[in-house]
Amino acid sequence: MNLTVSIAQMKVAVSRPDENLEKTETFIAEAAQRGSDLICFPEMWTTGFDWNYLRQASAEHETYIERVAGLARRYGIWVNGSLPESTITGKVANTSILFDPSGTRAGVYRKTHLFSLLHENDHLCAGNSLTTAETPWGTVGLSICYDIRFPEVFRSYALRGARMVLSPIAFPHPRLEHWRILSRARAIENQMFLVGVNRVGGEDFGANGPVTYFGNSAVIDPWGRAVVEAGDTEEELLTAAIDLRQADEVRSRMRVLEDRRPEVYQLD
Repeated sequence: MNLTVSIAQMKVAVSRPDENLEKTETFIAEAAQRGSDLICFPEMWTTGFDWNYLRQASAEHETYIERVAGLARRYGIWVNGSLPESTITGKVANTSILFDPSGTRAGVYRKTHLFSLLHENDHLCAGNSLTTAETPWGTVGLSICYDIRFPEVFRSYALRGARMVLSPIAFPHPRLEHWRILSRARAIENQMFLVGVNRVGGEDFGANGPVTYFGNSAVIDPWGRAVVEAGDTEEELLTAAIDLRQADEVRSRMRVLEDRRPEVYQLD
């Protein structure tokens, strides 16, 4: 269950997917050169959140998904991140896709908790189910950004046997401490690795104003320790070697999942 993972903290050129994919290939090529098995990107890393663009370019989204699949295949590496996906409803979904080294979509997760503070729910189509993927390292759970505030997601994944959750995010100031605390809490309470990849730079949400993303992408281990952690302003590619058996070791020593009392958790 040894895994070498790279996290690509990047600035996203809003509504310019070709530019973002050019940068994506640079990151993927470097991760492959480092011997990484998996590279993870931020939330909506190919486009950003320009609602008008996402709606108008709906027919193009599948093309860019296929281009990412092609990069996974070309460099023989697993790739994850969230990007826009067109749906049969006519709306766009914020979708985390885990591509395997053949370019196949090993896991597809549409964001279930849309961020109402910035009206994501007005523009995107929510998913209705959680997703795990089977990999050479075991079961992996998929989440996106705002999901970090919903502990049920991560506990569900732990109970399904996941030892790692991949979380592309787009967290802006002033919520840096929220991200740092929540990411570690989710890892600690579920005794799993959490891979969180954020953006840097800024973006204008129109009537909701501009935001500045704070980076701090990290790989958190089952004890809540950062294996690697990026800074807050610069693009970075960080790489870490981890062993998912650490999750098993922690769970065997402190039997949190076994000691649960589901019968007393019922709501009236």
